Amino acid sequence: MGTGPLVDRFGRVATDLRVSLTDKCNLRCTYCMPAEGLPWLAGPDLLSDDEVVRLVRVAVEQLGVTEVRFTGGEPLIRPGLTGIVAAAAALSPRPQLSLTTNGIGLDRLAGTLRAAGLDRVNVSLDTLQPDRFTTLTRRPRLTDVLAGLAAATVAGLTPVKINSVLMRGINDDEAPALLRFALDHGYELRFIEQMPLDAQHGWDRSTMVTAEEILATLRQEFTLLDDPVQRGAAPAETWVVAGTEPAARVGVVGSVTRPFCGNCDRTRLTADGQVRNCLFATEEADLRTALRAGADDAELARRWRTAMWGKRAGHGIDDPNFLQPARSMSAIGG
Repeated sequence: MGTGPLVDRFGRVATDLRVSLTDKCNLRCTYCMPAEGLPWLAGPDLLSDDEVVRLVRVAVEQLGVTEVRFTGGEPLIRPGLTGIVAAAAALSPRPQLSLTTNGIGLDRLAGTLRAAGLDRVNVSLDTLQPDRFTTLTRRPRLTDVLAGLAAATVAGLTPVKINSVLMRGINDDEAPALLRFALDHGYELRFIEQMPLDAQHGWDRSTMVTAEEILATLRQEFTLLDDPVQRGAAPAETWVVAGTEPAARVGVVGSVTRPFCGNCDRTRLTADGQVRNCLFATEEADLRTALRAGADDAELARRWRTAMWGKRAGHGIDDPNFLQPARSMSAIGG
């Protein structure tokens, strides 16, 4: 653990860093947080722009990170986002830079972020129906999200990927429509099984639409072919949609029923400077305190390696003793 990359006890090497830039969000998705929102992190608790950049630099230069994904909450509402992206793009070796967003405001920022060095975006979109969108997110902003998707394509933030969560009895009938929409616009669609990361701790496995169910619904209208491209450490299993030219793919992230923990290559940094070695970790390692106390880069890297060494073999959702993380998806960069 003294030097080298982020290795854990099971031989996995973390090269993909997820950086949460804020816990705040301008939507109130029902599977993430209550209508009234959450108690947000206090300003002094948040990493400053310079602190974020420094930790990203440590990850890239000393720990072998090759991909950096900025997340939230909603990262587009972080005032210093463009500067953070530009600083990360200037690192050597240069990491691949992406952003997970709800798309609101992306129509204004896509070009600026591309110019700063952002490579691509993932946009969350669970429905194409305005009334359902308002019900799911508690905000009537579907047209803003669609505008953001279009702007990302124009700006060259490609491939533009869509992340969709299906919920039983709410939007589980929209899988084929979402795929047709993605195919028509050149987006790459990923369905994600709903995970127990809601602030209300109300997740119920019986309401989760499984990967198998999603695929069965898609196959009623599409022919899905095995993808010849190796999956590697990617969380999504992908299939080629027959009859598309060039070949279009659709993916399913079966985090619950088809866990990919054995190939996980991720490390996570929360907006308040905590390292999480898994989305479902019940412990965090504090880098912010050490950073502000004057720790040098080597010490920060050592602490980060120690945190990743303790990563469990799997997320344990099916374990009878499974404990949902105390912090919600918005606070840990889910």
